[in-house]
Amino acid sequence: MTAPTPPTSTLVRPFTVSISDSEIGDVKQRLARTRWPDPETVGDWSQGVRVENARSLVDYWEHDYDWRRFESELNRFPQFLTEIDGLDIHFIHVRSKNPNAMPLILTHGWPGSIVEFLKLIGPLTDPVSFGGDAADSFDVVVPSLPGFGFSQKPTETGWTVSRIASAWVELMKRLGYTRWAAQGGDWGAVVTTALGAMQPDGLLGIHLNTQYAFPAQIPDTLSPEQRYAVETLALYTGDLGGSNHLQGTKPETVGFALADSPAGQAVWIYEKFQSKTDNHGLAEDTLSMDDMLDAISLYWFTNSAASSGRIYWENKSGTLAGPKLTLPVAVTVFPRDIPRLPRSWIEDTYSNLIHYGEADKGGHFAALEQPEILVSEIRTGLRTLRS
Repeated sequence: MTAPTPPTSTLVRPFTVSISDSEIGDVKQRLARTRWPDPETVGDWSQGVRVENARSLVDYWEHDYDWRRFESELNRFPQFLTEIDGLDIHFIHVRSKNPNAMPLILTHGWPGSIVEFLKLIGPLTDPVSFGGDAADSFDVVVPSLPGFGFSQKPTETGWTVSRIASAWVELMKRLGYTRWAAQGGDWGAVVTTALGAMQPDGLLGIHLNTQYAFPAQIPDTLSPEQRYAVETLALYTGDLGGSNHLQGTKPETVGFALADSPAGQAVWIYEKFQSKTDNHGLAEDTLSMDDMLDAISLYWFTNSAASSGRIYWENKSGTLAGPKLTLPVAVTVFPRDIPRLPRSWIEDTYSNLIHYGEADKGGHFAALEQPEILVSEIRTGLRTLRS
């Protein structure tokens, strides 16, 4: 399934992450000068991130977090830039040693990044070393969405998910792949769903850990599972929807607020990890401080609060009622995802459902929370596409 030889086009250039000592020093100085708000007036998280929890996160970032550790980890993977549709797209590309590996493009969402897929790359490209079967090998391509991470920031409007999906088609073609699959969650699932709707030549099928399969009109009579989906949708668009609404309406204002304050950037993302992971009261129950700060630091050092938030503005007309797909679709439902859809609506939306899996733990950020489960589900879900 892979190209017989790697492409030699000069269009694809090697890339290495290198943040200067002065930038690292600057963030520590800014963190030390954080001006804290008054504590919340409630005993829970209903007003947002609690000051005591924010102080713990910021203190760890200032005194204990090691960006160089993460930078070295990231630079162990082959990284590249390539210009597509006027923008430099950053991506990781790891080829399996198995010549029959299936090419797979993994797409992150917000406040996700390439960070969340790093623990998947080894098991997907070299399954034998991780207790798997060589027949389940993948070549892995992990791009940064336009305006995210080390991809270039758009300077014009129009970067909708359909345009991003078209860029991904060009990226896979440029890498020499003629038959490939795609996977994603959150906005990555929106892009992957757009790929599924486009059905470009060579796309064998997709795997989604976020499903956009609500009916266009919610029925009057609902099963318990369907009612739970509607309730979690109300939570997603209501109490948990503040950042989505702001980024969908005023992303530049958000950018101004966060571009000058690393503590503000940290709390903006930390709140999402807190509210949408499968935890027992704190995001730290599921994600380590280093996991969270790897993601937060990438947003800070690339100054991408505004440019990443604009994905909501560019696509604000979209809904959670995705298009009906006819190509092969595999899905995995994680129990603490918000919203969580019932199998009946998923089957109605994806007529060629080749795999339906329900994980026993995990939330919205599946790749970061439960990488082993997601790897297993990707292997199982896309296995039939290899024949």
